[in-house]
Amino acid sequence: MADHQKELKPVLIVVDVQVDVIANLWDTPRVIQNIRTAVEKARRQNIPVIWVQHSEEGLAFDSPEWQIVPELVPAEGELRIYKNYNSSFEQTDLEEKLAELGATHIVLAGAATNWCIRATAYGALERGFDLTLVKDAHTTESMEFQDGFVVEAEHIIRELNVAMTWVNYPDRKNNIVSTDELDFNALLPTEN
Repeated sequence: MADHQKELKPVLIVVDVQVDVIANLWDTPRVIQNIRTAVEKARRQNIPVIWVQHSEEGLAFDSPEWQIVPELVPAEGELRIYKNYNSSFEQTDLEEKLAELGATHIVLAGAATNWCIRATAYGALERGFDLTLVKDAHTTESMEFQDGFVVEAEHIIRELNVAMTWVNYPDRKNNIVSTDELDFNALLPTEN
């Protein structure tokens, strides 16, 4: 759990930008470019980048489909977290790794908006971390229900972006920023 008596330290968590996960998602080239920009900003500002990869039936660990997309390359030494559930926290060592880094503020990007991004965002807030969702660096696919009603991917993304500005938890901060607005130094506390 984050301790707000300590200096706030941000990290960037990139979730499930894997070949098979994002193959058919909405506006993938733009989102991948935005994630790459966020990663580059984090590295320039000496912010840790953590890569999360999902495996399950049909997405086998270490298979070609399980790999991170070739446009995004983790740097040597950047942490990898392997998960089997939507939340990046469930039955992983993510929380322990964040504690080792002294992280208190999570900046979040990746896929899929309505599954692993949502679950990880709420998991972070519920564990006491501050959260910033990069509003143009996550994506999903449209959902079609049995009755034929379709919720377009763009609206799912918009809904989570709005939710992350409205939801509140005691002693935590959460917001959204665009990739262009993202400045990890701005996430550090200011003296009053």
